[in-house]
Amino acid sequence: MLRMRRRRIVGAAVGTAVVVGTAGAVRHHQQQKYAGQEAAGQQAQDQAYQQGVADAQAQQQAAPAPAAPPPAPAAPDLTAQLQQLAQLHTAGVLSDEEFAAAKQKLLAG
Repeated sequence: MLRMRRRRIVGAAVGTAVVVGTAGAVRHHQQQKYAGQEAAGQQAQDQAYQQGVADAQAQQQAAPAPAAPPPAPAAPDLTAQLQQLAQLHTAGVLSDEEFAAAKQKLLAG
């Protein structure tokens, strides 16, 4: 009976060792598999990033130079400004003194 009990204990220990060993081997295999997948994913991301950088550089080189800003609008001619002042004076927006001062400023400037 003692022998049978020892065989059971030894058998259980051997069975446990086999299960633990198998679990360790499976875990190791999975870790290697996941590490390979992660490395492949990282490599794909790196390639996509490099391609994006290359595309952006190519697009910058191919883009035309920005157009020159439009020329500044020509200053209104003196006659048009004097006519506008006269209209404001006639409409009563400018007093005689304000009209004279604005006209003097235009003629001096």
